[in-house]
Amino acid sequence: MYSIKNFKDNDDVKTISQLGAFSVIEYQRDLSVYPSNAQIAYYSNQMNVRKRQVICELGVSHVTIQSGAMQWMAGNVNATTGVKGVGDFFSKAVRSKVTGETAIKPEYTGNGTLVLEPTYKHILLEDLSDWNGAMVIQDGLFLAAHSSVTHKAIMRSNLSSAALGNEGLFNLSLQGSGVVCLESFCPREELIEITLNNDVIKIDGDMAIAWSSTLEFSVERSGKSLIGSAASGEGLVNVYKGTGRILFAPVLAGIV
Repeated sequence: MYSIKNFKDNDDVKTISQLGAFSVIEYQRDLSVYPSNAQIAYYSNQMNVRKRQVICELGVSHVTIQSGAMQWMAGNVNATTGVKGVGDFFSKAVRSKVTGETAIKPEYTGNGTLVLEPTYKHILLEDLSDWNGAMVIQDGLFLAAHSSVTHKAIMRSNLSSAALGNEGLFNLSLQGSGVVCLESFCPREELIEITLNNDVIKIDGDMAIAWSSTLEFSVERSGKSLIGSAASGEGLVNVYKGTGRILFAPVLAGIV
C-alpha cells in the first residue's frame, strides 16, 4: 500500500482533464522562482503558460509512453520494452525510421501510479472510439496511450508529400481501442475541428494535429498550375480528402 500527499491535493494543483487511465494536472502558480525570474513567472502564468503533468493509473489500464517521459512511479509498477520478439522489434525499428518516432516506447504494467515529466505544452486526451478506432497524428505529438492501442506507420496518398512538401512519406497512426495522450503547442479550446463528408480541406502549413485515418493526405500546389500558385501567393498546401475529422491549430507553432 502507498499514499501520496501534497500532490493532486495541493492548493496550487488543479486537475484539468481526465479520461481512461490518464489525468492531467496543471500547476496554477510556479512557487519555485527567484527574484531574477519572478517577473517572467508572473506574466507567464497570466498568459496560461503553466506546467502540466500526466498521471497514469495503471490499475485502470496499462500504458505505453514516449521514451524518456517517465518522472516517477509508486506501487507495483513494472517497466518493459513492449517488444514482443525479433519481428516486432524490426517492425518498430522500421516505423521509427520512417516516422521519426522512437523505436522503443516503454510499456508500464501493474497496479501503481506513473507520473510523466512536466511540460509547458498542452495535453490532449482523445478516445479512439470517437475516431472510429483510428487516428493519424502529426510527428512528435505522441506522449502516451493505453497499451491496447497499436502503432502503425501509414504512407501518404501520393509522392507529392515528399517531392513537393519536403516532408516524409509516413505518419504515425494510432489504432484500436483506448485513450491516447498527445502533446500540443495549442490548447484544445483553440483547436479548429472540421468534419468532412466526401469533401476536401486545404491548409497552408503543418497546422494539423490529428485527422481520421479514412482521409487521404497529400501535399499539392495551391493552384492548378505553377502560374496559378504564384498568383495566389501560396505555394504548397496540405490537402485532406474524403470523409472524417481533422483537428488543426489556428497558427503554426511559435508563430504570432
